[in-house]
Amino acid sequence: MTSEKKFIEESIVKLNISTFMERSLSKAGFARVEVQRTPVLTRITVYVLKPGRVIGRSGKTINELTEKISKTFNIKNPQINVVEIEDPMLEPMIVAKDIAYKIEKSINARKILQRTLKDILLRGALGAEIVISGKVAAKSARKKKIRKSIGYIPKVGDVIKFVREGHATAYPKHGAIGIKVRIVPPGTKFPDRDIKKIEIPREISNA
Repeated sequence: MTSEKKFIEESIVKLNISTFMERSLSKAGFARVEVQRTPVLTRITVYVLKPGRVIGRSGKTINELTEKISKTFNIKNPQINVVEIEDPMLEPMIVAKDIAYKIEKSINARKILQRTLKDILLRGALGAEIVISGKVAAKSARKKKIRKSIGYIPKVGDVIKFVREGHATAYPKHGAIGIKVRIVPPGTKFPDRDIKKIEIPREISNA
């Protein structure tokens, strides 16, 4: 197997596991998953808001989850590690779901975007981007895309592995709205540049 094909297959497996975990651990506040294959086992690290919901009493829940992962994806000897999220505002999946919730509560999308970016940058993120797509204004409005990016957010090349990304969908009365959030966490070291602390623009800091 060529290295390119192996990389693609591993990426597909990670995506499928991430989708499965998102459905299974929604009540635990699922944020993201990391998959590392070794000759002996497959280590799956799950980042959540509520680790206790993943582990369960006497480890029952995590044992059942491990068995499902093994059977569903034909993975021999999976090992699931559960990590509690330190700061939800640095986790794109959590942030995207929060934005979706606020949109469904009829809060202005542009205000949500500005306030959320402010909160992310105050946590020390080196870059953040939020994209909101759909009938943002009202039922009779045309579909449009609101995008705001601050700091360094690479879009191509090997360095995109340093960018965390999350998606969610809001379902207000006038139609589905997609939300995409991308964050470069604090302390990220890029091989091609040195990113210092990002200054928050005035229009964002005043949000």
